[in-house]
Amino acid sequence: MAKQLQQFEYTVYEDITELNDADAWLLTEARDVTHHAYAPYSHFQVGAVARLANGEIIAGSNQENASFPVGLCAERVALAAAASVYPEVAIDTIAISYHNLNGDSSQPISPCGICRQSLAEVEMRQKEPIRLIMGGLSGRVIVVERANDLLPFAFSGEMLG
Repeated sequence: MAKQLQQFEYTVYEDITELNDADAWLLTEARDVTHHAYAPYSHFQVGAVARLANGEIIAGSNQENASFPVGLCAERVALAAAASVYPEVAIDTIAISYHNLNGDSSQPISPCGICRQSLAEVEMRQKEPIRLIMGGLSGRVIVVERANDLLPFAFSGEMLG
C-alpha cells in the first residue's frame, strides 16, 4: 500500500478590482451573461464566457428543463458553442459567475462534476490548459490555472481502449 497526496495551487483575489484588465472584463461579461440563463426551476442563473486563443469570445448560460437531466450548464453550453463555431481553436480562459435569485451571490462558484469532466476532456483534446476565473456577482474571485486540477482522477477516452 502507498498513500499519495494530490494538491494544486489557485489564486484568491479579494474582489474583481485585483484582477488584470482582461480577466476583470471576462468576469464582468460572465456576470452579465447570467441574465441570459433560463432557470425557472432553480432560480440559479449561471453565466460562462470563454476567451479563445484567437481572441474570440463565446458566452453560455445555463438552460434548465422541466425534465431536470435534460438541462445544460453554462460551462458546457460555452464549450459546445466554442467547438461548433471555432472547432480548431483552443479555449484559453473561461470566467464563470452566477446570480442566485433565492439568496446570496457573493461567493466564487466552481463547475459541477459533469462540467469538470467536460472541461478535462476539452483540455486533453486541445492539449492546452483552460484557466478558470470563478466568482459571484461580488466578493472573492478564485483563479485556477488548469481546469483539470479540479478533477484529478478524470475519466478519459484512453480508458475505453
